[in-house]
Amino acid sequence: MIFWKYHGLGNDFVVVEDFDGTAPKEPDFVRSLCDRRFGVGADGILYVGRERHVDATMRVLNSDGSEAEMCGNGIRCVAKHLYDFGIVSRTKMRIGTLAGVKDIECLLADNKVKEVIVGMGSPSLECSKIPMNCEGSFIEKELQVAGRKVVGTAVSMGNPHFVTFDTLEHSEQDVLGPALESHSMFPRHTNVEFASQEGEAIGVRVLERGAGWTMACGTGACATAVAAVLTGRAKKGADVEVVLPGGSLWIKVSEDLSSVRMRGPAARIFRGETEE
Repeated sequence: MIFWKYHGLGNDFVVVEDFDGTAPKEPDFVRSLCDRRFGVGADGILYVGRERHVDATMRVLNSDGSEAEMCGNGIRCVAKHLYDFGIVSRTKMRIGTLAGVKDIECLLADNKVKEVIVGMGSPSLECSKIPMNCEGSFIEKELQVAGRKVVGTAVSMGNPHFVTFDTLEHSEQDVLGPALESHSMFPRHTNVEFASQEGEAIGVRVLERGAGWTMACGTGACATAVAAVLTGRAKKGADVEVVLPGGSLWIKVSEDLSSVRMRGPAARIFRGETEE
């Protein structure tokens, strides 16, 4: 099986062209290929497929073999793959995901994709849609976890996120992150963002559901920007710099909260082939 290795700010993926739907997707295969000592090493595998009414589809399998609804860094890598290899000839395209169809605009340098703008759709704040075992919304509310209270905001960007601006040491985050990810309030588990204000920017450390601590998370950056807007830490309608361990993404939350736009880089590392 031929594959390509990509990353978005260090959030790395194996990209597989799966136009006939026959590429292996068994959890054991995914875990083996993503293993950083005995496999290629990646946060997940992105399967690029075809479907009517869109230019391509993206299916996301995390490094633990579970499936994610959406991946912001991953979709930028898929867009770069589609354009750079001439699978889609237009810089504007539509990619289908389990979280809906996303509108894409590729920004070029030397006729190769350098950055990608993604229309991430509208954030969901209703607990039933996140999903979360509560009613209404969960904005700046307390969760009891690991013997302490954590204040945060729950947002879905097609996948669930819990964003906290509590001041916490990394050692505390290391304990609270996994506990929050699997908290009983989140029936499908959740991604967790530990955020802090850094001047006009927002710093974020992300524990991704099914992948662990990652260098970057596109949907997490978007969820963090939404939480920042909702709590008065960032301005609506303005580009917000979200600084992740792997670098910065630029997120714009519309004035009416109806849409979120993400801009960031994508890079191809190498091409390879497995024995499968």
